[in-house]
Amino acid sequence: MEKLIHNEKFDEERALYGISDTMVQNCDFDGPADGESAFKECTNIEVEGCFFNLRYPLWHVDKAVLKNCRMTENCRAALWYDRDILIENCEMHGIKALRECNGVELKNCDIVSPEVLWKCSDIKIKSVQIESEYPFFESSKLIIEDMKMKGKYSFQYVKEMIIINSVLDTKDAFWHSKNITVYDSVVKGEYLGWYSENVRFVRCKIIGTQPLCYCKGLILEDCTMEGTDLAFERSEVDADIKGKIDSVKNPLKGTIRADEIGELVVEPQYVNADDTVIECRRNG
Repeated sequence: MEKLIHNEKFDEERALYGISDTMVQNCDFDGPADGESAFKECTNIEVEGCFFNLRYPLWHVDKAVLKNCRMTENCRAALWYDRDILIENCEMHGIKALRECNGVELKNCDIVSPEVLWKCSDIKIKSVQIESEYPFFESSKLIIEDMKMKGKYSFQYVKEMIIINSVLDTKDAFWHSKNITVYDSVVKGEYLGWYSENVRFVRCKIIGTQPLCYCKGLILEDCTMEGTDLAFERSEVDADIKGKIDSVKNPLKGTIRADEIGELVVEPQYVNADDTVIECRRNG
């Protein structure tokens, strides 16, 4: 980097507006002036060991590295409209932390943000904890590994995503999502995956009531299900389940294999029973 800024405190409006090719170390963005947009319209910056307690710090930034930084709950809407950003070992606790960003890599971060990663694309996430009411809305092209997430309305309208070795504790996840594969993960929640298209779960544990209804192109391979009553309603499904499914209701078509199904509900006024093959390895 051509320039270095370190051990400074900034609280004014647009404190470092438009800087480029600059390293910013151990600085605080806080103070009585309560200024916003510290790094707006910046290019090729590295920000390390900094404390953020003011609004909108990185907007319209092109090429940045953030390491070992802390963003408080007052640091709202932290990264918007950014491109090519690496965020590593950071704490991000402000609402609406990332929006409409492209080319973001998150590593070893702790994120608490009611709305996070909205309308973002080309995202890589590894070893990250996220707590959010409404994460990943309308984002696309994501690769996620070793993520622990607690959410509510997660991954709605997401397209082109791979999730590996993660724990997702969330309600209403994957609604209207398309082209998703989840490997070796625990997915816990209510009403999982309704109205989704081409979603595939491989060696996953699915937990929660009324999962995977109104789906198209749904695949479950070598999965287990727990507390999953009224599953697969009006879904096109190919499922191979180890153990028991509590109940299956009105699947639209496909094949459902399980060791046991507690109850099978097929109402001929809604579906044609001949369109779905049901195989129970234990109870016939």
